[in-house]
Amino acid sequence: MSLWYALCDLLPVEMLHWDFMKNAFLALLLMAPLFGLLSTMVVTGKMSFFSDALGHSAFTGIAIGAIFGLAAPTWAAVGFSVAFALLFCYVKSRSNQAAETLIGVFSSSAVALGIFVATLGGGSFTKYNTYLIGDILSVTPEEIGLLVLVLAGVLVFWILCANRLTLTAIHPQLASSRGIPVGLSQTLFLVAIAVVVTLCISSVGLLILNSLLVLPGAAARNVARNLKQYHGFSVLFALLAGIGGLVASYYTECSAGAAISLLLALVFAVTFCLRKRRL
Repeated sequence: MSLWYALCDLLPVEMLHWDFMKNAFLALLLMAPLFGLLSTMVVTGKMSFFSDALGHSAFTGIAIGAIFGLAAPTWAAVGFSVAFALLFCYVKSRSNQAAETLIGVFSSSAVALGIFVATLGGGSFTKYNTYLIGDILSVTPEEIGLLVLVLAGVLVFWILCANRLTLTAIHPQLASSRGIPVGLSQTLFLVAIAVVVTLCISSVGLLILNSLLVLPGAAARNVARNLKQYHGFSVLFALLAGIGGLVASYYTECSAGAAISLLLALVFAVTFCLRKRRL
């Protein structure tokens, strides 16, 4: 981190004079590619509601970890979210129910369980407010280290499986006929989303986390002409909105997560207008 701090000190930017802003800026530079890449597959695979359900499951995991007195409830949240994703894949593969119906079942159950655990024994829900709103300014170097590892893992996974994931999302029957393990590909992707959502929930906030998994890909889809542009624009939009949201939060003292989400919504509106003109 000392090297990163030294690089930030060379920049003539007022907000980077503070260590917590340097940490937040680096965390955003790591989270933006994660959200940008995953967003393309969330949008293509029509999984936006499932990513929201994973956020609810992550909150439930945090509440369970807190109840058992874990020093780092985030690990309980990671475990619970991964188990949630695996259980969803299992039920989906053995049910004839529509995916939207199953997502609704899992999402509502996760919300109810989270609230139940958080208020068990007359407990106060207010101590979990930080997970609802998020505070990227409180991100620690240890959390940044975890983001580095997750980003590296997702990039390797994307390089090896991006084309397979896209075909699986668009036409699972065709993917299966070509020997692609559809179930395994979908499961690994959902596990990746579960880990990213859980690690970012305290920084971005549960209430707007899903928008960061949907808006970059949705905006990129408006203007991209091929798959490479689709991924590239999504990551670019996530980066621009992330940096812009952090700057806006510093000077207006608002929530960084909310500012990022609003900027992404603005990007979507602009790209939608460009799409209409191009057509």
